[in-house]
Order: sequence, then structure tokens, then C-alpha cells
Amino acid sequence: TIDYLLASNKRKSVETVHAPVPTNALQQIRITPTVSPALSATNLGPPSALALTSRSSSDRASARIISLSGSAKGTPRGSPKPQKLLNVREEFNKGNRSKPQISLVIGGHVDAGKSTLMGHLLSLIGVVDNRTIRKYERESQQAGKGSFAYAWVLDQTAAERERGVTVDVSSFNFETENRTVTLLDAPGHRDFVPNMIVGAAQADCAVLVVDATPGEFETGFEADGQTKEHALLLRSLGVTQMIVAVNKLDAAFWSQARFDEIVEKVNHFLTQVAGFSAKKLHFVPTSGLDGENLVWRKNETLSEWYTGEPLIRLIDALEPPERQLDKDLSMTIIDFWKSGTRSLMVVGKIDAGTCQMNENVLVQPINEIATIKALEVNGQNADWAVAGDQVTIGLVGQIEAQQIASGFIISHPAHPAKVKETLEARIVIFDIEIPIIPGYQATFHRQSVSEAVTISKLKSIIDKNNGKLIRKRPRALTRNTAAMVTLLLTRPIPAQPYSLSRELGRFTLRNSGRTIAAGVITEIPE
Repeated sequence: TIDYLLASNKRKSVETVHAPVPTNALQQIRITPTVSPALSATNLGPPSALALTSRSSSDRASARIISLSGSAKGTPRGSPKPQKLLNVREEFNKGNRSKPQISLVIGGHVDAGKSTLMGHLLSLIGVVDNRTIRKYERESQQAGKGSFAYAWVLDQTAAERERGVTVDVSSFNFETENRTVTLLDAPGHRDFVPNMIVGAAQADCAVLVVDATPGEFETGFEADGQTKEHALLLRSLGVTQMIVAVNKLDAAFWSQARFDEIVEKVNHFLTQVAGFSAKKLHFVPTSGLDGENLVWRKNETLSEWYTGEPLIRLIDALEPPERQLDKDLSMTIIDFWKSGTRSLMVVGKIDAGTCQMNENVLVQPINEIATIKALEVNGQNADWAVAGDQVTIGLVGQIEAQQIASGFIISHPAHPAKVKETLEARIVIFDIEIPIIPGYQATFHRQSVSEAVTISKLKSIIDKNNGKLIRKRPRALTRNTAAMVTLLLTRPIPAQPYSLSRELGRFTLRNSGRTIAAGVITEIPE
């Protein structure tokens, strides 16, 4: 159903290229989607190299669009004099970047071992040195959490270490033989699903971690766990390639029967419900704590029946997505801070287009022009960046940190996104208990935007497979149906139809801590 939802609103074909990135040193930042309106240039300050402040995780509190000064319409303010700029596409086509880049998010139910799995992988491939691991081992043992040493590679905040769960999305850059990878470790606890959405919205591919421990898989998958919700969110947010790591299989004595049982159930859900293609799914048995089958395979029992690739090889084989270099610049702000007396630093992933030093850009919805005076791509200074790059940008202009919130976008001044509160959309309803009627309230999630929304009008029910009209003006929407609806947000946000921008045009709806629907924007009324 999600395949139809996305495919039925495809854009016109555009010229696309793959965007590789250069070799980079270790970098870790904390991606925090919630920004309080009370933040100012005085109390925000720059983040540490390892962690930004953890913030509220509630659906409505995260990434709120704050009250703004300035208009979202009319002539942008603060326009600097134009500068002589590079042809970024020509620079990119010179091939100075060594390897294609992918952004990889890690999802799955809480306590499935996601952080331990990836922390151990980073250690085995040399991204994290042995001295750091020994330090984490000592500190975790002193805290009475001896098995959490590898998880602490990614879980850096005191709150995460004390609770033993991931709260924010942490990011690492590393390289495989053929790829440069930005790793996004997303939280698995249901309280932090909005944060997980922020990470998933930046991802090209995913590793879904399931716990093979007897009883734990059933809790996370068959009961009211997060495995299914994460899978639905990942597919709804555009992820098409997935590796399923059947983790902690050592607790089942590396049983092939247990592995096959889990593969059968998860594969059925991913292909028949979530809409993944079987050709783009890969299943791998692992043990994050022991490090088995992450980089190499040593266990004799496992080697007797598993002949596939280890996790690192499967990651190396993931296909880089097509990059939208010929589109206008679009980047959603994930985080920001004030730097010195002039620059405002913003963090995000470029969804489309290019940017470069000394270029003027438009910050929406406050409609302010600013100039790029600092630029980093994956932690390295750069003169330009292209779609697919994770960037930190230093902006100079008549703009202050108090005016900015996560969820704002940076766009081309001549081609801004529309800023509206009313959206026409096509949605697919998930497994809901209470039918949706006009006036139904939920939380609208798109990248780092989280905004209260009302489904103000039910226009029609359509066939999930082919989009044909089934019924006009239905009284209610029930589970597993597709529909055309009108959404009314509490305040305007920058948006585009899915046909023009996949990233700005797709969203999810949540209510009472559960994902109830996924959709795409079909039209933005004038």
C-alpha cells in the first residue's frame, strides 16, 4: 500500500547522479529534533563534539514551529550583494570524491541491541580505537552496566547511559571498501519515536535490528512492540533498501530453526504489509555483544548453515540513491546554534540541489536571506555541497538564533517552498482502533517538523492498489484504507507536493503514541 502511495504521485523524470563523498575522520554529532522557543543566542551555545542537549520527546513538543517575527510572504529581507559563484555541478562531475555516500539508519524495538551492535561494528573496523573501548568498559562496569560498553560508543549523554536506552539520534561517519557511510542510530523506545522519525527521514537505507532471544522477538514484533512501527515508518519515509539483523542469536545457540522462523515472519510483514521489495531485503544472523558475523564469522555452529555475507559486507553492497542535483536547493534544519557574534550554524542533510560558500540562501518560513560563510561536509571544510550530503552551514545575515527552529528549511531565494497550513493529501490508514472522522486530531511529522493537525475533510476513499475512486465523501475511515483528505495544521509550514519534492511532500500522522497513517501531499491550495 505504501508502494502505491509513493509511486502514484511520482515526479517527472529528472537527471540524477550519485553523490560520493571524500574520506573523512571520525565525526559524531547529536541530532535533536526539539527546539524550545525559549532558546536564545545566550543560552544555546555551541554543541560539544559528542553531544547536544537532549530535549523533550513528546509528539507535540518536538520540533515545534515557534512564533516568528517577519513575514513568510513578499520580498525576502536582508538580501546581500551577489557574489561570483562556482558551477557546483561541474565541480562535482570532476570526480574529486572517492566513494559514493549512503545514509544508514538503525531501527528496531527497544533493547534489541542496536547501539551495541553498531558500536561493536565501529570498533571492529577501527573507527573507535581500543583505548576508547577499554575506557567505556571500565566506566560501564563502575555504573553496574558492564554489557553496555559498546552501546556507549553511540549513547553519549548521561541520560542515555543512566537509562540504558537511546534517546536522541547519534551520527557517525565511517568507510567501507566501496562506500562512505553516515550512520544514524535511532531510539527504539516508543516515547522517542518522534526522534526516530527525524533520523529515518534523513536515511537512504536501514538496518532493522530484531532480538532473537526466546520471548524477546515475540515481545518486540508480535506484541505491541516497535519493530513493526519502525518498519512502517522507514518505508513511509522513503527507505527502500533494508538489512534485517537477527541479533542476539547466540542466546538461541545459533539455531538455524530460530533464524528461519524469524525471517519468515519478518519477511512476510515487510513485503506484504510495509511494501518493501523482497529483492531489496537481506537477513543476517548476528551477535552485537560477541561481535559475531559483523565483520567476520568464527562460530562453528553458525558456519555450518549460514554461508552469506557478514553485516559489513551487506552494508558495503547497499546501492547509493539517486541524487537530485538538478533541483533547486532544499535542506531541512535539524539543529542549530549561535557561533561567535555573527554566524548562525545550522545542521541538516541537503535533500535537493547544491550550495556553496558565499551563496545567498532563503530561510523559511521567516523569509530571511542569509549568506553561507562556513561550510562542512561530514565534518570536513568544503567549498560546496550537493544533494545527499550531511552538512553544517554557517549563515551570516539579519537572522538570530531566536528566530530559528528545527524544521525550518533553507531554499533557493528565487524558488522558495510554499508556506501554508492547509494541505491536500493522500493517506494510507494503518491498524487503528477508532475510525477517523472529520475533525480528527493527530500530530503531523515530516523530517524534524512535528505539528498538531486536524483532518478537516474526508474527500474520498480510493483503492490502495490502483487509486481508483471507491466512495466520495465518506463518513469515516477505518483501518487499512486509503483516502484523499484535507489537513489543517495549527500554523503554516514550508511544504511542497510530493511530485515536486519527495522529502517535503511525505509525512506520517501519529496519535496517542502510535503511528496511524502515512501520506503524501498532493496539492497545496493557494
